[in-house]
Amino acid sequence: MAADEVTDVLVVGAGPTGLALACGLRLHGIGVRVVDRAPAPATTSRANFVHARGSEVLDRLGALGDLPRRSVRAMRITTYLGDRPMMRIRFGDPGLRTAAPPMVVSQALVERELRRRLAELGVTPEWGAPFEGLVQDGDGVRAELGDGRAVRARWVVGCDGTGSAVRGAVGIDAPGVRLSERFLLADLHLDWDLDRTGTSGWVHPTGMLGAMPMPDDGGRADLWRLIAYDPRSAALETSPDTGERRAADAYGRRSRLTEEQILDRFRTILPERTGHDTRILDAEWLSEFTIHRRLADRYRHGRVLIAGDAAHAHAPFGGQGMLTGLGDAENLAWKLALVARDRASDALLDTYADERRPLATEVLRGTANVTRVNVARSPVGRFLRDQVLIRLFNLRWVQRWATFTTSQLWVSYRSGPLGVGPAERVAARLGRRPCAGDRVPNLDCAHLDGRPTRLYAELGGRWALLVPPSGTASPPSGTASPADDVAADGVEPTWLARSDGVAEAWLVRPDGHLAWRGADPAASAPWLAGLLRTGRIR
Repeated sequence: MAADEVTDVLVVGAGPTGLALACGLRLHGIGVRVVDRAPAPATTSRANFVHARGSEVLDRLGALGDLPRRSVRAMRITTYLGDRPMMRIRFGDPGLRTAAPPMVVSQALVERELRRRLAELGVTPEWGAPFEGLVQDGDGVRAELGDGRAVRARWVVGCDGTGSAVRGAVGIDAPGVRLSERFLLADLHLDWDLDRTGTSGWVHPTGMLGAMPMPDDGGRADLWRLIAYDPRSAALETSPDTGERRAADAYGRRSRLTEEQILDRFRTILPERTGHDTRILDAEWLSEFTIHRRLADRYRHGRVLIAGDAAHAHAPFGGQGMLTGLGDAENLAWKLALVARDRASDALLDTYADERRPLATEVLRGTANVTRVNVARSPVGRFLRDQVLIRLFNLRWVQRWATFTTSQLWVSYRSGPLGVGPAERVAARLGRRPCAGDRVPNLDCAHLDGRPTRLYAELGGRWALLVPPSGTASPPSGTASPADDVAADGVEPTWLARSDGVAEAWLVRPDGHLAWRGADPAASAPWLAGLLRTGRIR
C-alpha cells in the first residue's frame, strides 16, 4: 500500500473559493494541495459578475490580472414592460475608494486568473481526484480520494459546492427551502439590435427575462447571458412514451431538460417577452436550475472547515454567490495560516464562522427577497413589483443604496469577536470614524523610506501598520516585532506612513479590515499577542 501523501492544508474544490483560499494560504507560506473531481477546468461562464469587493480580493491575492480589460462594463439595468422602459438603475463606484471596478466577466476567466496566480505560488490543482471520505484525529485528517490515493493533512477545507461531499462526511447540516420553479440559463450569440452598454430585463406575465452582454474571447460582440423564469417548461418533463410525470430527485427537481429543449424554449421566450425580432446564431452554454436557499448550521467540525457554496447556497440575482465565497476564502486564509504555523490558538478559526456566517445570513435574506420579487405570480405580487418597486428603484438615492449593497463594500466585522464592544461601536458611529472590524479603503501611503505605494499592494499575505509620517526610516527601536513573544517568522506587520492626515496608528489585517487603532504604534504589540494566544479579543 502506498504511503499517504502529506500536506498542511487540503482544499477540496478548485472553483473560485478553493483557488482563492489556496492562493491566500500560499502567500502565508502554507503547504497546500487542491483536488477536484472534475476531469479538467470548467470552460462555461456560470457566474458572470464580480462586484467591487470581489475585485479587491483578487487584487490583494495578485490574481486580478487583466480581468478589468477583458470584462464588460455594463453597469446599467433597464427594465421593460413590453417595449416600454419602466426603470433604469445605474451601478458604479459607490464612492468608497476601491482597488478595481466591478466587472461583467465569466467565472471561467476568474478561475483561470486564480490558477495562474496559484501556479506562480507553486501549486497546480489536481483534476480527476474526487473526495471520497475522511477520518480525523487530534493531529490531522486522512482524506481518501477516488483515484486510490490518500492525503494526510493537518486541516481540510471543503470548497466543493452546494452538494459538498466534505460537508456531508463530517455531518454538517445545511437546511434550506426551495424558492422557485425552473429557471433557464444560456450564453447565446444573438442577432438583435439590443444595446450592449447595459443589462436589460423584461417583466412579462409568463415570467421575467434578463439579458446581459458578455465578453467574448473570439472577438465577436454578440454574446449574451440570458436568464428566464420558465415554470411552463414543467410540461416538457412529461415522458413522451408513457405520459407520466418523471420522478423528482432529493431536492424536488424533475429530470433535466435537454439542451435542445432549452434552446427551443428560448426561441419561444425571446420574441414573446421582448418584442424583438431575434435570431439565435449559436449557443455557448445551456443550463437550468431551481433556486434553493441553504445555510450550513456551522462552518467547522474539528479540523474540517467549509467555505463558499458548501456553506451557503444563493440565488444568482445580484451576483452575490461567487462574491461571498471569495470573501470567505480571504477571511479564512490568514487565520488558518496562523494556526497551521502554530502561531495562534485554533480558537482563532472559530472567528471565521463568527464573522462570515452572519454575513451569509444577511446576503441570503436579500437574494431570497429579490427572487420572490422576480418570480411573483399573484396579482398582488405583480402589482407591487410592477407599480411600486419599479417606481421606487428609479429614485437616485435608492440606486446608490443598491450599488453599495450589492458591492459588499459595507461588510464589517465590528460586532464579532475581533471587533469592539457596543459602547465603542456607538462612539465610532457618532464620531463617524472606523473601528476594529471595518473595511479599510485602498489608501495612498508610503514605505518609511519614502517610496510611494497603496495599502492593498502591501496586504495579501501580510499585515500592515499604518503610522503618521515621522521622518524615520525604520520602525521605532524595540517595536520591529509586534510582540516580544512572536518569533521573527511570525507576524511582523509592514510599516507604512499614511498620507491621509489621520494622526494615529492602524493595524490592518491581511483581508483589508481594521484590526486595531491607537496613538502609539507599539501598543499594537500586546493586542496582537493576545489575539494569537487566545484566538479572540472578546
